[in-house]
Amino acid sequence: MSEKIATREAYGKALVELGHSNPDVVVLDADLSCSTKTGYFAKAFPERFFNMGVSEQDMMGTAAGLALCGKITYASSFAMFATGRAFEIVRNSIAYPHLPVKICATHSGLTVGEDGASHQSLVDICIMRALPNMTVIVPADATETQQVIHQIANLDGPVYVRLSRAGAPVLFDETYQFQVGKAKVLQEGEDLVIVSCGNMVAPSLEAAKNLAEKNIHCTVLNLATIKPLDIDTIKKYTLKSSKVLTVEEHSILGGMGSAIAELLCEEAKIAVYRMGVKDEFGQSGSAQALLKHYHLTADDIFETALKFVKK
Repeated sequence: MSEKIATREAYGKALVELGHSNPDVVVLDADLSCSTKTGYFAKAFPERFFNMGVSEQDMMGTAAGLALCGKITYASSFAMFATGRAFEIVRNSIAYPHLPVKICATHSGLTVGEDGASHQSLVDICIMRALPNMTVIVPADATETQQVIHQIANLDGPVYVRLSRAGAPVLFDETYQFQVGKAKVLQEGEDLVIVSCGNMVAPSLEAAKNLAEKNIHCTVLNLATIKPLDIDTIKKYTLKSSKVLTVEEHSILGGMGSAIAELLCEEAKIAVYRMGVKDEFGQSGSAQALLKHYHLTADDIFETALKFVKK
C-alpha cells in the first residue's frame, strides 16, 4: 500500500479510456477541469467536452438534456457544488426522470484540506442517497475507481460517484473485481465487523492488522456502493459478530454509518458505533492533520475498536 494515487486522477484517465471505446461519452465540467481531472478528456476529445463555467445548475440541466439525446453523460465539479449548489436541478431534472447522468464529484470530505469548511462536503452522501433512483458509490482506491467509471457507463439511471482530492493508497491489483451493489470482504474475523468506504478503507485495514496483535480479529468490508446496499453480505457478516464499527470521511448523520444502522436496527443483538465527523463543520488544515483532529486515523480506529469490543 505504498503507492498513493488520488481517485480523481484515476477518474480522469478512465474517462479517456471510455472516450476511445465509446463515441457517445460526453463530459461536462464547471470550470474546474484541471482539478477534477476531466481536462484529460477535454484534451483528447475537445468536441465532446463542455466547460459550462461557474454554473453548476446549468451544467446539470445540460447534462440531463444530453442524456435525453442518448449520450452517456459525465458531469463533474467539487462535491460541495455538485450536491449543494446544484441540488434542485439534480433532483428535478436528473433523479426524478431517472436519467443516466453520472455525477462524478471530486474534492469530497475533510481531505480537501486547506480549502476549509466552505469546500468540505460532509453531507453529500446523505443528500444523494436520499434521492430516489440515485446510485451512490465511493471507491476506495485508483483501481476501484477505474472499474467504477467503466461500469456505470452501462448502468441505468443516475449515479453519484464520490472522489477525493488527496492521494490514497493503492489497495487492489488488476485481479480485483468491483461490482455495483456488492460489498467486498477484505478480511474475515469473528470479534468485530469494520465497514468502511473511500479513503477510510486503508486505515481500517491498518487498524485491523494492529487489532489482530491484541488477539481481536476483525472482518473488514469495503462498502463502495452505499446505495443500493448489499444487504445479504452485510447481514451475513454482522450477524456473526455482535458489534459493527462504521468508518467514513463524512458526517455520522445520514451517511454510510446511518445506512448500516438503519439496516441493522431490527437486529436487536447488534450494536453499531459510527465513526465520522460529528455534528460540526470542518476547518482548514492539511489532509492528515484534519483526519487526526477529527479522530479518523488508523490509530483512532484501532483505539475506538479496542474500547468498543471490550465494552
